[in-house]
Amino acid sequence: MTDTPVIGVLALQGDVREHLIALASADAVARPVRRPEELAEVDGLVIPGGESTTMSKLAVLFGMLEPLRQRVAAGMPVYGTCAGMILLADKILDPRSGQETVGGIDMIVRRNAFGRQNESFEAAVEVAGVLGGPVDGVFIRAPWVESVGARAEVVAVHGGHIVAVRQGNALATSFHPELTGDHRVHALFTEMVRSVG
Repeated sequence: MTDTPVIGVLALQGDVREHLIALASADAVARPVRRPEELAEVDGLVIPGGESTTMSKLAVLFGMLEPLRQRVAAGMPVYGTCAGMILLADKILDPRSGQETVGGIDMIVRRNAFGRQNESFEAAVEVAGVLGGPVDGVFIRAPWVESVGARAEVVAVHGGHIVAVRQGNALATSFHPELTGDHRVHALFTEMVRSVG
């Protein structure tokens, strides 16, 4: 890998474009990923927000779920926001029928924990590893983390709830930093990808 890693954004559903822009601003080559052969060509992957049940079903339909699980288990850097956090959880509290996860982070996540769409909000969140003060987080039908296992590290808390977790090469946030124009979380992830190369 060069100093400019190739980072994919899982483009089955959700806010793909915003992540592509944020990654490009963090000096990564960003590209959408829809098929296993495209996944094989990237150094790291962002799993965006969207609807976690729909994304899980589309991942199965597009033949992506098993390749995703294999790459994440093999140590590919991965960053999940909102629904992406749910997909990276080893366990979901009250999952929808047939909902599967990619896994990779030893955490239990509660879906839609911060409320419905009309209860969406923005908040300043201190994220460990991100310099320059709090990150503006956009919470839209956001999950929170009920608990983490010994291997996972809590990197942000809001309102007494865990909203960002890191485990090895995997990072997950309840909130959407890509919607704010502040790309420091994407820069942190890009550095995680670089360090693996």
